[in-house]
Amino acid sequence: MVRGSGWLAVGDGHDLYWEESGHPDGVPALILHGGPGSGFSPAARRFFDPTRYRIIGFDQRNAGRSRPSAAEPDADLSANTTQHLVADIERLRQHFGVERWVLYGHSWGTTLGLAYAEAHPERVRAVVFAGVTTTRRREIDWLYRGVAPLFPLEWERFVAGVPEGTAVEDLLSAYARLLFDADPEVRMRAARDFHDWDNASASASASTMQRAGRPSDGVAPEHLLARGRIVTHYFRNGAWLEDGQLLAGAHRLAGIDAVLVQGRLDLQGPLVTAVDLARAWPGARLVVVDNAGHSHADAGMADAIGAALDEIVA
Repeated sequence: MVRGSGWLAVGDGHDLYWEESGHPDGVPALILHGGPGSGFSPAARRFFDPTRYRIIGFDQRNAGRSRPSAAEPDADLSANTTQHLVADIERLRQHFGVERWVLYGHSWGTTLGLAYAEAHPERVRAVVFAGVTTTRRREIDWLYRGVAPLFPLEWERFVAGVPEGTAVEDLLSAYARLLFDADPEVRMRAARDFHDWDNASASASASTMQRAGRPSDGVAPEHLLARGRIVTHYFRNGAWLEDGQLLAGAHRLAGIDAVLVQGRLDLQGPLVTAVDLARAWPGARLVVVDNAGHSHADAGMADAIGAALDEIVA
């Protein structure tokens, strides 16, 4: 049950939406959502024992209920970078009066969690990351080119959504332009096409599952647009990180209890990245969930995440 919610002004005209639940005197924990730009999902709270954790979730800049929304016609994302988000997390920590907290992140949330932990290791008690990513250039290239042979029909539709002759390496930039097109129909068509490709490989069973319609069917248009704009903004800029920066800095996290939960069949964040991080992070423990992909709804993922969070406060 949500005990409180509101908005926190973090500068640059941004107000972050937050929610707090769980035990008021429990171990403070922060949920870092994926995307980037997907927004906080209350479903992520189910991994935490509410009698032992003080659970804080929030929408990152321009996402979800944070203001202003990236879906606004004249949205300005210039003050939305990884460095801005790291500073926002510190403001949230101070706002809630937390000395040290547990971080839980999924997908992009693991990249952001790593960036924050490496900047402020003294503020991190423990970490549980699932669907591990570090947003290296090769990880972005895999998402928007490398995985294409596994989803040829979806790839054809994705490529068909941009002007003919667009080079494969320019797809993200092409979609970024379309998502800000003056014509709302062009914007929304691009938002749907981008979302459909991003979700083609989300689950371990995505390649064999028969879908009725498209992944974007039934998704709120403003969510499609906001997320597409934020994802392209981050990934075409390499998340404003030096390539391999987070792996190179992982040695600074020695002593922080860390569990990395990864589906063996994860196509959006292939297992190799979690292995690389576990090797670079002294003391980090890797838990591989067989037959699971990137989604925490895949069999075994929720149990492994919950067990890791229980273990940290045992």
